[in-house]
Amino acid sequence: YLFCSALLLLSACTTSLSLESDMPHPDLTDLGLAPELHDGQWLNQDTPLKLADLRGQVVLLEMWTFGCINCQRVVPYVRNWHESYRDEGLVVIGNHYPEFDWEAEIDNVKQALIDQNIPYPVLIDNDRETWSAYNNRYWPTTYLIDKWGRIRYMHIGEGAYETTEAAIQVLLAEEYP
Repeated sequence: YLFCSALLLLSACTTSLSLESDMPHPDLTDLGLAPELHDGQWLNQDTPLKLADLRGQVVLLEMWTFGCINCQRVVPYVRNWHESYRDEGLVVIGNHYPEFDWEAEIDNVKQALIDQNIPYPVLIDNDRETWSAYNNRYWPTTYLIDKWGRIRYMHIGEGAYETTEAAIQVLLAEEYP
């Protein structure tokens, strides 16, 4: 009887723990000052954006290329966050670094923005300047930069959409002088 009671208690604790681990808990460790965006050509944006000018806002920086299927699958989530949180202080920026030569053609990128319904600003990074400044290696990679210009979250690849959105919400809720 004692063994069964202990087993029930342990299984109840395990169930509770597994439910807890299913909840998104973003790790928002300070990963350092975000490197500034390079001077380059912008699409969907009339004037160049600089992180230094975006203090007080949360920036989602998406490293992507339009031909990458994984990047294409992430775009609807990034678009949704742009539309859902821009009025609360989220600035979404796509950094387009091509994997193949045909992805470096500006007209092809412009067409991809139409085809993939990308409304947020996109920085063309054909010379790998911003990509390298972030020491980036993979498409897609999502960075969240807090109101002070510090990288607080990074996710490589697809998935973790609930965790990423939870991180956006936490960073937007932080007080800024």
